[in-house]
Amino acid sequence: MSLVRAHNISISLDGYATGEGQSLETPFGHAGMRLMEWAFPTATFQALGVHRERVEVDPASAPDDVFAARSWEGIGVEIMGANKFGPPGWQDDADWTGWWGEEPPFRTPTFVLTHQPRESIEKKGGTVFHFRDAPIQDVLVEVKEAAAGQDVRLGGGPSSIRDFLAAGLVDHLHVAVVPIILGRGVRLWKGLEALEDGYDVESTTTPSGVTHVTFDRKA
Repeated sequence: MSLVRAHNISISLDGYATGEGQSLETPFGHAGMRLMEWAFPTATFQALGVHRERVEVDPASAPDDVFAARSWEGIGVEIMGANKFGPPGWQDDADWTGWWGEEPPFRTPTFVLTHQPRESIEKKGGTVFHFRDAPIQDVLVEVKEAAAGQDVRLGGGPSSIRDFLAAGLVDHLHVAVVPIILGRGVRLWKGLEALEDGYDVESTTTPSGVTHVTFDRKA
């Protein structure tokens, strides 16, 4: 049975998973890239080549890489919200095909939740973007079929993850709590009081200062 998993969801100490003012130039709003700086020196992220400025793999990032790598294990399909696929207004740009260039890192069918669906987009490396405007429960049925027995990665952004959590549809959640204060933006935990009651929770703090918190649904 396919599990629904969310990994490498970075939040600030005050609970924001993205900053305010997302745009083409600032994908994470005023937060810049600070929420993801812990991940860029890991072997996993460097192998993906998703960072705009390539950096060297830092051996000290190995404890963080343990968590980063899990996101790519056993995944057959991805779901993402509209704000992960592009900046505000991308739906009105027929030429917009995502942040990731000609060969995105997903290499699976990838379903984008949007109120303005369009024709599917096939990219190099096996990524095919499909666009759906439907209740998340209905999309998940289709997505699990496309996963062909493997797991479903819930890629973000925070609003879509929050919707799946509120609906009780997430089996595993990995949150990286980054030691910064953002003060404004989009909160991950809004409206999810006592979420922890339904999960087994573990945390690990690494030398980078990041605390990795995992939630696994109780049997």
